[in-house]
Amino acid sequence: MAGLGDLGGSTLRGMNLPTASDKAPALTAATASSGRFFYGWVVVASAFTILCIAYGIQFTFGVFMPFISADTGWDRGSLSLPYSMYVFLYSALGIVSGRLTDRVGPRIVLTVGGCLLGTGIILMSRVHALWQLYLVLGVIAATGMSAAYVPCNATVVRWFTQKRGLALSIASSGASFGMFIFPPLATTLIAAYGWRSTYAILGLIGVCGIVACATFIVRDPEKLGLLPDGLPTPEPAIDEAIGDLSLIDNWTLAEAQRTRSFWTLNAIFTLTWLVVFMPMVHIVPFAVDLGISPFLAAMTISVIGFAGFAGRLAIGPISDRLGRVPTLGLCLLLQAAAFFGFILSTGLTLLYPAAALFGFSYGGITALFPALVGDFFGRIAIGAIVGFIFALAGSPAAFGPLIAGYIYDATKSYHAAFVLSAVLNLIALAMVFMLKKPSRSSVPEL
Repeated sequence: MAGLGDLGGSTLRGMNLPTASDKAPALTAATASSGRFFYGWVVVASAFTILCIAYGIQFTFGVFMPFISADTGWDRGSLSLPYSMYVFLYSALGIVSGRLTDRVGPRIVLTVGGCLLGTGIILMSRVHALWQLYLVLGVIAATGMSAAYVPCNATVVRWFTQKRGLALSIASSGASFGMFIFPPLATTLIAAYGWRSTYAILGLIGVCGIVACATFIVRDPEKLGLLPDGLPTPEPAIDEAIGDLSLIDNWTLAEAQRTRSFWTLNAIFTLTWLVVFMPMVHIVPFAVDLGISPFLAAMTISVIGFAGFAGRLAIGPISDRLGRVPTLGLCLLLQAAAFFGFILSTGLTLLYPAAALFGFSYGGITALFPALVGDFFGRIAIGAIVGFIFALAGSPAAFGPLIAGYIYDATKSYHAAFVLSAVLNLIALAMVFMLKKPSRSSVPEL
């Protein structure tokens, strides 16, 4: 349950005054507070679509890999390296996009990011040398992608407190829905037009779709004279008391960094995210190696995406009832089991269930991340805090596909990579027992 400090309106410390560029002209506070409509759900729908497009395009790389390799002669290890650079940079730049989201608002950040991501993907259709792949994917597309996850989720956290888990589940499920529809779409387009033309088409979808949806994103409910969850505006005396509590329940990035909880969160998500991109990049080649057809192999990504969609939708509401920390522990256990399932797979019979279990748990963990941060540290600096943790914990994920690629090149098998992934998730699970909500009375805890 979120603290009362999260419900403060105009009294919240550090909250910016409304500006014309952030307002939705057709919406009034009276309409929202009447119970007929709450604009926060428009923000959720827009975030869902942006994440669907951005992550859908991102997770087609494993589909493209065999075709790029066959056309250029670049092996899987060589192709994994620029993708790893892409993951590292877009994660590391999360700290920048988070701060910019707090300062200038998510709409500008998402618009610029959509243009950069789409441009980088379009330019993928023109690469003829490996260094060009590093530039267009590892730098241009990565910079654009950094302005997707953090701004969307940080903004949704600002709009909700009581229904935070549900709202974040819906918004973040866009990424899994994108994983479900984009890989088979890419496979179909590649078969019809080739991998280069397909990248150009996906890039155009990225630019147009993300920029269009960004126009509906508003930084926080206070910009429209509203409160989180569409709650009615409190009486002046209550508003003053809520404003006083906001000083307790909302943390700046610097204050959060002085707590043990902040660094425990960093460690847990670093361990699980370090290996999370291994299946995203290598599960299709792994399936092909098992003798599965390219189309059915590509469907493995869709299975992950569909299960992730279900996981994100289910885990958020479950965590609203059972608590974020126990639910996180359950997801980590399921993800470790999924990697053991990959090890035992010899065909579709076990591969698809293991992929579904992985997608469900990965989706749940991703939905829980911003919700946990919001519950622990409040709304005021949510962009900066989410961005910092995403940068620190997410950037090592870049090495996961690289490690798996080199393990495969050395052993001609992915088994050792999957064992490593399972073990790291179990270590993260053990650290969940150390995680608790920070208290100002115990700061500094370190």
